[in-house]
Amino acid sequence: MTDHHIDPERAQFDAFKALPRDTVIHMLNLVRFRGKAAYLPDHPLAGQGLSGAEAYAHYGRDSGPVFQRLGGRIVWRGTMEAMVIGPEAETWDAVFVAEYPNSGAFMAMVTDPVYREAVVHRQAAVETSRLIRCAPGSAETGGFG
Repeated sequence: MTDHHIDPERAQFDAFKALPRDTVIHMLNLVRFRGKAAYLPDHPLAGQGLSGAEAYAHYGRDSGPVFQRLGGRIVWRGTMEAMVIGPEAETWDAVFVAEYPNSGAFMAMVTDPVYREAVVHRQAAVETSRLIRCAPGSAETGGFG
């Protein structure tokens, strides 16, 4: 199964920007790595035989300082063990929730020149992904919904 959701489409990004900008946001990240990183031929790491996971580690190392400088933090990280409801073939190598102080911080991150250089590693690493914006809620609301 390959669906190549790596970068947002224009309509998705416009919908993100239309939501409230002055509240804390959580971004649910579901990421599946390529077996072998797919850098463009002119990239210094092209042909080095890096795995998708190794390329994604480069992305985290290079983009992390920008993420943190803008007030971002990882609020939850886990390891997928089994698909209980959903397509059996849908598996994820990285599952985490990133928190941003507001959507402006996320926008500043994705337009930052250092981040723009780092995202090349993400593009080489990722087979497919999901990035879902959520409004944080309280775990004490009771029940499941």
